[in-house]
Amino acid sequence: MTLHEPVIVNPTSKYARAPLIAPTTLGYLLIAAEVQPRQAPFLPNGREKTALLTELQEIAQRIEELDDVEKVTLFDGIAFAPANTAVRQRLGAAGIPRFDLVALIETTSLTSARTVQATREYDALLDALRSRARRLYVAAARDAKRIGDVDKARRGTFLFNFFVGDDPEKVLELWDYLAGWYAVETGLDNSTLLVPLEGERSEFVAINNARWDAGLLRVFFQQLSRASFRTYLLANMEANQVGALPMLYRRAGEPARAANRALAVALPVALAASALAVGAGIAWRRGRARAMTPRLFGRGRRGGRV
Repeated sequence: MTLHEPVIVNPTSKYARAPLIAPTTLGYLLIAAEVQPRQAPFLPNGREKTALLTELQEIAQRIEELDDVEKVTLFDGIAFAPANTAVRQRLGAAGIPRFDLVALIETTSLTSARTVQATREYDALLDALRSRARRLYVAAARDAKRIGDVDKARRGTFLFNFFVGDDPEKVLELWDYLAGWYAVETGLDNSTLLVPLEGERSEFVAINNARWDAGLLRVFFQQLSRASFRTYLLANMEANQVGALPMLYRRAGEPARAANRALAVALPVALAASALAVGAGIAWRRGRARAMTPRLFGRGRRGGRV
């Protein structure tokens, strides 16, 4: 095992490293803001956030007209999964962000990303967000790994997963296995792993962007209904002290899928199950034998009450 090779617990040929294709040569400017996170995914945005999105869309259109820009996409956050232990330990003092707005600017090259950062249009985007955001994350990045292109022109459920870890190289190596799990269990066939450019100050090691055709509820249950979500996915992040902060989005300005009672009832249950699964990331290895002690039934070893 090399210095940066991750430890894989419960290894299985079912979850091999994800098949990768060559990274893009594009540059990326990622701006994530916490403005007014939804309390529930089926709720509409508030008036202030709606006005901000309209302003941002106008600015994004002007940025996209620049010669050095390939595409600008705005994302509106709809659900925020619980942070695992490593994230809470790393970001505890600063608090766990809930980035409900993301702007992703794709530029023609890494060099052109720096050029775009020097434009008035880019400054206008930052100023608009800074005036309303409680928290802001900004990074110039490159594509380090890619399963397939993320189609941002079509409707879908989009993921931005923010990773932390003491060993950046180990985080990138472990991502191959995590992506392999998602490919098998959720049918994920696209993903790009963005890492900050050299010299960038970033609290995150990498940011994963991906997309599913499925709606939010199905995306949740494709993950939470699998026992391996806990015994493989969460367990391997814990074993390698890698933290993940997954957040789900739709394209800004895109109407929500048809609201229904099932979503309103089932999603809180899914979120609660996710929280329990994250909390079980440590406990699963202790086994049933240790868990089923007399203390569980309210009695000590000598039969007394505890």
